[in-house]
Amino acid sequence: MPGLSLKGVTKAYGATKVIHGVDIEIDKGEFCVFVGPSGCGKSTLLRMIAGLEEISGGDVFINDQRVNEVDPSHRGVAMVFQTYALYPHMSVEQNMGFGLRMNGRPKAEVAKRVEDAAKILQIEELLDRKPRQLSGGQRQRVAIGRAIVRDPQVFLFDEPLSNLDAELRVATRLEIAKLHRQLGGATMIYVTHDQVEAMTLATKIVVLRQGIVEQVGAPMELYSNPANLFVAGFIGSPKMNFLEVSPGADGALQFKDGRSINVTGKANNIATVGVRADQLRAAPLDAAALTGEVSVVERLGDAEFVYVRTGWGQEIVVRFEGGADIPVGSEVGFNLSGRTHFFDTDGAAIDGLTVASH
Repeated sequence: MPGLSLKGVTKAYGATKVIHGVDIEIDKGEFCVFVGPSGCGKSTLLRMIAGLEEISGGDVFINDQRVNEVDPSHRGVAMVFQTYALYPHMSVEQNMGFGLRMNGRPKAEVAKRVEDAAKILQIEELLDRKPRQLSGGQRQRVAIGRAIVRDPQVFLFDEPLSNLDAELRVATRLEIAKLHRQLGGATMIYVTHDQVEAMTLATKIVVLRQGIVEQVGAPMELYSNPANLFVAGFIGSPKMNFLEVSPGADGALQFKDGRSINVTGKANNIATVGVRADQLRAAPLDAAALTGEVSVVERLGDAEFVYVRTGWGQEIVVRFEGGADIPVGSEVGFNLSGRTHFFDTDGAAIDGLTVASH
């Protein structure tokens, strides 16, 4: 059963269209992440679901009810903002229960809901404190608690971790993932430009670019089968290596330095080969499809990312196990193996092709 449906949703400011006919189905209980670069329309889309932005065209349904003209307070949604939006003069308890009190809920009910939410978020000892006495991570938990007490049908998160440092981002991300499991059937929609957050939190990812949905799917589906160059380059860290190719002899694909690879399947209209850092294998220089000079080595303990500048000046990144100790300035060679991706002249993925073994 759909928890949320967007059907042909558009948004325009005057003559400028920023959301172009978005169609999305989000099932009840899913954790859906809208991801894309700054300015792609993901926050605008979230605000239209919440009722904070007027919908220019199309329809929004929450649990099969059309809500285009429904007041935000009656849509059954709760929003967690990037800036926390806590009242500085109120205690944590008062902040969390404020919306319920404004709706005239009985004091006993408000107290019980706040207490239950505080237990879920492990902030019981903070209920008497003011926001200024809290860390950034604690403030974000209070903001999430304020959403929980409303018992909404849909939770909306608008880049909630952007103001936290790296360590707190990871910790709070884990807390949000646990929260989704604890709340059972709660539908969550989360906006971020960070593809790592998207991959680790989502059951469904919506990739947006310039107000257009590029691809929708499970995290590993988008990682393993990107629909186009944009999705392939946006999902995954480090970014996928893209190598321009041209037709060579006997159906081979030729790189800019004249080296080539053979492909099983019809290799028509291929313009770009995509390969991730862990899908390149070291090979002798005279038998390698790709060669170049090592320019930078990032040592991360269990892994090393080696940046190699090819003969035509393009930099590619290759993943090695930790301790590989590849010297900067050395000449290295690689062959493509595992899952290689192919894209046509328009940037669309071409399925059914593999690199012939070397």
